[in-house]
Amino acid sequence: MLGREYDQTCSIARTLEVLGERWTLLVIRDVFNGRRRFDQLQESLGIARNVLSTRLGWLVDEGILEKRPYQERPARYEYFLTEKGLDLWPVMVSLLHWGDRHLAGADGPPMVIVHKGCGGEVDDRRICRRCGKPLEVRDARAEYGPGAPPETRRRAEPART
Repeated sequence: MLGREYDQTCSIARTLEVLGERWTLLVIRDVFNGRRRFDQLQESLGIARNVLSTRLGWLVDEGILEKRPYQERPARYEYFLTEKGLDLWPVMVSLLHWGDRHLAGADGPPMVIVHKGCGGEVDDRRICRRCGKPLEVRDARAEYGPGAPPETRRRAEPART
């Protein structure tokens, strides 16, 4: 994490202060994909437990995630995106498509976003390629694409929401 010192007036710099650490965006990606519990996130990401705990705390403090108890003894929580967190969906879609365009292997993208309504793929402008509908975060879900390695598919399927 870069810290909470907003000494630059640029909004990109300020955003990077909050989101600029690698694990932070991957945690957000996994919560978007329906992984809400600590153990699900840890298994999916292969991240050290202390690092994950720090990132989750940071995201809760920043108002991007909220934690809700699902078990009392021992106390355990699920993490949900707040409205502030859901507002990151266009950014995440853009990052995914940029990576697909410039970094995907010969087999294609490892993950695709599909319209829940008709099953069409979502383009980089968040429009369904099949029906042409402009989509919001709650209209779409992630699925493994043709470039997803078999070991990734076995380790953690994207959750269906």
